[in-house]
Amino acid sequence: MSVIATFDRAASPARLVADTPPVGASGAARAILRLEGAAALTAALAAYAHWGPGWGVFALLFLVPDLSMLGYLAGPRVGAAAYNAGHSYLGPAILAAAGLMAPAPLATAAALVWVVHIGFDRLLGYGLKYPTAFGHTHLGAIGRAARAF
Repeated sequence: MSVIATFDRAASPARLVADTPPVGASGAARAILRLEGAAALTAALAAYAHWGPGWGVFALLFLVPDLSMLGYLAGPRVGAAAYNAGHSYLGPAILAAAGLMAPAPLATAAALVWVVHIGFDRLLGYGLKYPTAFGHTHLGAIGRAARAF
């Protein structure tokens, strides 16, 4: 959307809201959030190196959380909810707790790989999604959304 369209009085207010990216973190706050991702990635990777079942399993599991992007086939609202469910630390925390209590070492290892994936994404600037568009994240706009604004 162009800047001119933003000031066009004939433009639909609903369209303006949908096309305007939510405000994400910026400046030092964005840098700190990305460094937190790096810290989570590093800690989980070290734990996996020590206790994990092997790097082949790691490679098989690393991209599994990205299957949550398939939710975008049902639209941005469902897609954002599915993506956020797959890219929040809540899921791996629950899986790790269950894996440690069971004991189920493969579940714990999968939780560690999941944390590594999330930390890697956050380090790169891919945050939790807003329902407006895939490129609108809590860490700021990414991809086409960043170039458009």
